[in-house]
Amino acid sequence: MIAVIDYGRGNLGSVEKAFARVGIPARVTADPRVVDAAEACVLPGDGAFRDAMQNIDALGLGGALRRALDGRRPFFGICLGYQLLFTESEEFGHTKGLDVVGGVVRRFPRGRKVPHMGWNQVGHDGRIPLFDGIPSGAYFYFVHSYYPDVSDGSVAVATCEYGITFTAALARDNVFGTQFHPEKSQRWGLRMLENFAALVKGARA
Repeated sequence: MIAVIDYGRGNLGSVEKAFARVGIPARVTADPRVVDAAEACVLPGDGAFRDAMQNIDALGLGGALRRALDGRRPFFGICLGYQLLFTESEEFGHTKGLDVVGGVVRRFPRGRKVPHMGWNQVGHDGRIPLFDGIPSGAYFYFVHSYYPDVSDGSVAVATCEYGITFTAALARDNVFGTQFHPEKSQRWGLRMLENFAALVKGARA
């Protein structure tokens, strides 16, 4: 079972239904015990970085989240849940993140409409298992005003262009993240969720 972590932010129902469509059970939960018992975890989200971190602490989810991010189980951060993996964010002043991946979440520079909303291409070199069978340049759906400036050279990355080139997805060991919403990205988004489900089944085996 995949635990879809409910910390008061995110399209929880959409993510749960998307996994159901690819044939793997997922359960929305705010219970640290369920997170600890899950085969894999998904951290979705939209909204403000600071509010999300405060909610995680208030709900007592911090310990379970860090255990889920120790690399032993597949973990998937989506949109704000992806940004929370980084060291800190500049949104509404500096806020510390989960610090799993080195980097700072920054606002897009002036000159581009924010939020970055809609379909955009994502380029990758085949190193991220989530992109198995997905061509480089495939379109995914984005909604965000901030992007991660990655300083951790150990991660495999996929990129997107929106005024600047930014890291749209990453992987390190069993930890994965995407700035875009695969659950809203139709064909290639569903393929990505199928790939994550395959990683969960592989870890189970």
